[in-house]
Amino acid sequence: MTVPTALDVSGAARQTSKMTRAYLLDLDGTLYTDEGAVPGAPAALARLRAAGIPFRCVTNTTTRPRAGLAERLRGYGYAIAPEEILTPVRAAVAHCRTRRLRRVMPFVAEAALEDLEGLEPAFTGQPDAVLLGDLGDAWTFARLQAAFLAVTGGAEIVALSRDRFFQKGGQLTLDAGPFVAALEYATRKTATLVGKPSRPFYEAALASLGAAAEDTVMVGDDIWSDVRGAQEAGMQGWLVRTGKFREATLRESGVTPERVIESVTVVGG
Repeated sequence: MTVPTALDVSGAARQTSKMTRAYLLDLDGTLYTDEGAVPGAPAALARLRAAGIPFRCVTNTTTRPRAGLAERLRGYGYAIAPEEILTPVRAAVAHCRTRRLRRVMPFVAEAALEDLEGLEPAFTGQPDAVLLGDLGDAWTFARLQAAFLAVTGGAEIVALSRDRFFQKGGQLTLDAGPFVAALEYATRKTATLVGKPSRPFYEAALASLGAAAEDTVMVGDDIWSDVRGAQEAGMQGWLVRTGKFREATLRESGVTPERVIESVTVVGG
């Protein structure tokens, strides 16, 4: 399958000869929004399946476990198994096992705790690591203070995401990144990023596909985590105009996607 003509941010067309053999697809803002599935997107993924083109869903969400995400996707008309979804919570488990960090203080939605299999959630006492995810309105000074005390006590900072913002209820909303930055500033320690756009996260996604980076396209609505992160990992990055897409953000980002597309519905077409 030949990748269609690419567009740079100025609108000038350039031709690419790369072949797309696999896709990585963002979830929130790309496959669905608060209003439901992006129109035509379930059919687009069905075309990929019919054509035998492999794909994986890669997300930075920490509000639901993989099983919960798969259930939400089924409700929107997608046929996607939990094993086809890569999340930063599962990436954090792999990282902590490698580093022999057993006790973790998780700042994620309660539903996502089930994906911490093999680790010991520690809500009191001194943990080996703090896991920083998206808590939305549940972020409080007390929670950030607890993370601060844990890190100054020796815990490592594991960032599930450094995303700046996401789209919620028709407006941009702070994501986990600002809270990671606050904790780094206060403790003078650097977080280890395990979600997008970390290279190990993308390499794990490629390994699960059995695909080479140069043959794979990442499609998403985040110019930094989805597009630049994929490009730095050797893939193409396609930006969708759905979700949190903003023309001004694209223009000011300094990142040039291989393609800027109206929605994910063009994949497999």
